[in-house]
Amino acid sequence: MADRTPHAVFGGTFDPIHYGHLRLAQEMAEMLGLEKVRLIPAGQPPHRGTPTVAPKHRLEMVRLAAEDNPLFEVDGREIQKPAPSYSVETLAELRAELGPERPLVLLLGADAFLGLATWHRWEDLFDLAHIAVAQRPGYAMESWATAMPLELRDEWENRLTHDAADIRSAAAGKIIARETTRLDISATRIRLMAAGGKNPRYLLPDAVLDYIRSNHLYL
Repeated sequence: MADRTPHAVFGGTFDPIHYGHLRLAQEMAEMLGLEKVRLIPAGQPPHRGTPTVAPKHRLEMVRLAAEDNPLFEVDGREIQKPAPSYSVETLAELRAELGPERPLVLLLGADAFLGLATWHRWEDLFDLAHIAVAQRPGYAMESWATAMPLELRDEWENRLTHDAADIRSAAAGKIIARETTRLDISATRIRLMAAGGKNPRYLLPDAVLDYIRSNHLYL
């Protein structure tokens, strides 16, 4: 019998990874009943500028952040690619590995979701995975429609579910949103603090901060 336990993907530049990333992944996993969350640092992200530090450092920081949590699994496949990494290609690879019936969930913050229609082959994402959106407290879903381009709004209206059981009963194709704790932490702020000689402790795991200091990153 095929394994139907949902498996999630959470990607990003993670430059560096911090508690905002980790808390989002933890809460979404618990609310949706996800077995694993794969943390996938991007190698050459197509939608953003070149990350500040080398891919190997970002991958190692993600490994350090995830090492004490059995929920998290680190996947370095995008780091190893010489070309820009596209989510649709990563999900296609994972779908081939996990089989056609295993529920696969792409975790996104609300801001990333609202820009989804600019992504490479974005409509194909729904053939490969569900999309779970982390909703900011006080930012009602009802207000999102006005911020969406028409083509994304159509997908939203046709695919939205409020029941996590729908995520577990199908391999892909649904959109679900959940409110998560909003931590006012940004990687940009951490980089600026490190560059200015300030201490970003308590914004990211100590092991990650120690790695940044020992490797003289962001100075």
